[in-house]
Formats: sequence, structure tokens, C-alpha cells
Amino acid sequence: MGYDLKICCMGAGYVGGPTMAVIAKKCPNVLVTVVDLSQKQIDAWNSSALPIYEPGLEEVVAVGLKRGNLVFSTDIEGTIAAADIVFISVNTPTKTAGIGAGRAANVKNCELCARTIAKVSTSDKIVVEKSTVPVRTSDAVRAVLEHGAKPGVKFQVLSNPEFLAEGTAVPDLEEPSRVLLGGMQTPEGLAAVKVVADVYAQWVPREKILTTNLWSSELSKLVANAMLAQRVSSVNSISALCEATGANIGEISRACGTDPRIGPKFLQASVGFGGSCFQKDILNLVYLCETYGLRECAEYWNWVVKMNEYQKSRFSLNIVKSMFNTVTGKKIALFGFAFKKDTGDTRETAAAFVARDLVDEQARVHVYDPQVSRETMMTEFKYTLNLTEATKPGFSDLIVTSPDPYAAAEGAHAIAVVTEWDEFKTLDYQKIYDSMAKPAFLFDGRNIIDADKCRAIGFQVYSIGKPVGMN
Repeated sequence: MGYDLKICCMGAGYVGGPTMAVIAKKCPNVLVTVVDLSQKQIDAWNSSALPIYEPGLEEVVAVGLKRGNLVFSTDIEGTIAAADIVFISVNTPTKTAGIGAGRAANVKNCELCARTIAKVSTSDKIVVEKSTVPVRTSDAVRAVLEHGAKPGVKFQVLSNPEFLAEGTAVPDLEEPSRVLLGGMQTPEGLAAVKVVADVYAQWVPREKILTTNLWSSELSKLVANAMLAQRVSSVNSISALCEATGANIGEISRACGTDPRIGPKFLQASVGFGGSCFQKDILNLVYLCETYGLRECAEYWNWVVKMNEYQKSRFSLNIVKSMFNTVTGKKIALFGFAFKKDTGDTRETAAAFVARDLVDEQARVHVYDPQVSRETMMTEFKYTLNLTEATKPGFSDLIVTSPDPYAAAEGAHAIAVVTEWDEFKTLDYQKIYDSMAKPAFLFDGRNIIDADKCRAIGFQVYSIGKPVGMN
């Protein structure tokens, strides 16, 4: 069939795949093709075993595949050449070497995408930054496109950052709080913004489609994630004070959250935030502030990350101190490894840091997570913490993956809940307690366990931000 518009998305990852699947579902008049260098990734999208876990995503993808207006392909150049709009949705990891290492974003992949677009395009195109990028990256993308463009071919560069949360990506995309589009404030730039806005307007109310200049849009993504992470670090800092004074972080969060100026979201104390965005985007913001000589601003945001690191290490230290200052040779069950529930994503997960700390103390760590494979787990250890059998001999023997929570806990001296999977709330904790070594400890890093009930069973329970003996 003929389509009113053809969209190409470069990158079939956590952002590109779900976003394009929803566009295809909501816009039957648009042909959406997602391209990637990885044949394995593309094959997974075309199968019943999608490469990422996200509630409701299988059904959304199936709609587009069945209708025929959602395509996953490795034909990158051919798809770009035929497209009207090209989304760049590739990874922008934090630099590991060179200027800004450990803080600045590496936009190499975005530049490579721009070079490919310029090389194969024989007609005008709208190029949309979907990746999270530093402010003014669009200048670099536009420069690459213009210098590589064939005679007569023109490009308009837009910014369209994503605000979806893993675990709720499908509802976040189908009913977004807002869609942000940034473009050059020229007749051509504004016309390009309208084209993309009209796509979203097929299911998003116009009042929720916000338009800005390019740099405001790029910076808004970093600021949104930084402010959400700031709330998490703020409440976690108070959780430490609660444990020292006898206050209850749950009561404090409820009291503060009822203030309409504050609101209740992101006020739940935990073992710390993870994921691919928060820390990376804050560190990028820190680097930008430093680049422009705003030292105090950089220090302010850097402390959000430092507080998160403190919370993770504080949780690990509490486990060791509570268990008579030694966990050497003891079996400890980790409930959860994903950075949050309803996703299989393990990037920057707090669980990896807790596991590392326990392994450093020579504990035997048995991990159960309903969506994380051992391969994914070991990849996270390698890339985030440089933990492999080569760098730490015996490491793989100290990390055991368990088929279910009961196997993980059998014979264990302690359980540490590090991901808030709903199934952990309803486990048979009497059965678990009976199978454990005594005294049996339970460290709730997410405050999801019925602490009073578990104490009545016999557990010694420690909950984040709550005095011992308090639910």
C-alpha cells in the first residue's frame, strides 16, 4: 500500500524499538522501519522473543508487524534513502577515556549516523535526535549533514528527547505527559517541526506537544532526569537520618508527599537508583556546567550522584555489620538484579554494586531475578564494574544464579531485596525462613516486605529508613 510518510529509526534498542512500535500502531498511514547493525537484534524483534522485556510491548509490536507498517531490518542505507524522517536513536555512553572521561557523553554514534545519512540521501530529510545528547549536539549533526550532503539535498535537524520510563514504556508512549520537539526558529525549521508534530498528533492531544528551540529541547532531557534523580537522592539522604534518629522514612515521605507543591512521586527510599539514564545524564550535566565555568552548579549536581553511591555502600555495610561484622563464606540471597521492576535492564543497577561489595567480603551470592539472565548479569558486572574471572579470580564461583527465590534462599544466612518485583511481596516467607541458616536476616532495600509479619516468623528485619523493629 502507499504510505503518506516513511520513517526510518537508526537503532533498535530500549528507546527506538518501543517508540517506533507505538508510532506504527497509532499511525497506519506511516511506514516505520527500524534499522540496526546487529542481525541478532533485528531477528529478535522479528520473533516472539523480543530483545527487551516491557509489559505490553509484544502486543504493540505484533500490531505493526501484522499490518505491515512496522519493519525491522539491517538494510540501513536503503531505508534511510527512502525515508522522509530519520530518527537517530543510538547509544550515547559516558566517555571512558579522553577529555571529560567519566562524565561527558560520547556522541560518536550520533556523528556516524549523520555521516551515513548524508552519504546515502538523494532527497531532503528531517533528521530527529532521539538519543539523549549534550546541549548543542545538533550543531555538530547539522554540520556533518551539510558538509556531506549531495548537491541540492537539504536537511532539517530536530530534537525529540524521550521521557519514557522502563517498566511503563508502553503506557508512557501511548499516553505521554508531553512530547517535546525542538527545532531551528526559521520557516524551514518550523515547517519540519510541524511535520513531526502531525505524526504525534494522530494520538497525542495538541496541547501536550511542546515546541522549543533546539537547545532547550536537548537540555530539557538532562534536566528532567537530573531533577528526578535529585528527589531520590534527597529522600535517601533522609533515610539515613531516620535510621540514626528513630524516625520512619515512610511516614516522612507520606507527610511531605501530600503537600501539593511537592507531590508523592519519587519519594520512596531505596537502596539507590540505577538504569541507563539518571547517572549518565547527571554526569553529562556536571560536565556541561564545568565546561562553561559554572563550578558551583557542577558540584551541586555531582552530589546527587555521590549520595546515590553512598546509599548503595551504606546498604552493603549494614548487611556486613548486622551479621556480626563478617559474611565470609556465608550464603546471601539477592532478590532481584534488574535496576527496577518490570524490566530486564540491568544497567547501573544497585544490585551489581551490592553483590560486588558482598563478594569482596568473600560471601557466596545467590541471585534470583525473573527477567535477568546470567549472561546479562555478567555483562553488567564486566562493563560497569570491570568484574570478570580475569580481573577477580573465583568471581564467577561466588555469583550463583538461582532458578527461583526459594532455591536462592535455601541455606542462606540472609536475604537482600534489591529490586521491587511484585512477586517478592507474596512469597511464602515461613517456608523460606524454615530453609535458612539461623539467625536469618532480611534486608529490605525497597521497603516492600511486610516487616512485622516476617519478624513474627523469626527473621531479623532491616528496612531502609526505618528503625529496627518498625514496619
